[in-house]
Amino acid sequence: MSRLTTHVLDTAHGKPGAGIAVTVFAVNAEGRREAVAHAVTNDDGRCDRPLLEGTAFVRGTYEIVFEVGAYFARSGAELPDPPFVGDVVLRFGVANPAQHYHVPLLVSPWSYSTYRGS
Repeated sequence: MSRLTTHVLDTAHGKPGAGIAVTVFAVNAEGRREAVAHAVTNDDGRCDRPLLEGTAFVRGTYEIVFEVGAYFARSGAELPDPPFVGDVVLRFGVANPAQHYHVPLLVSPWSYSTYRGS
């Protein structure tokens, strides 16, 4: 099942990261980025549909930009100015676009991590 999906977990508050803007960029060999998808996470911290799928999901390098600084500001978290974690930019490679690539983000105002999920 050829697709790219994500979800966001707010580890500081122990809940899904709802209402986070997510933009996907394709990155070419020269490092230039082109926006190819945009979504906002739902109440479960997931996007309602895959970010990319089918023929739109090809081999190459991608970035997902998660606007978590704005999310934490809306949450009422006490943040420095500027916040330590603002936009989280994850660059990753897709070697086999025939597979499902799930790229979750676990985030707090002070840290983040990711992995290739299933």
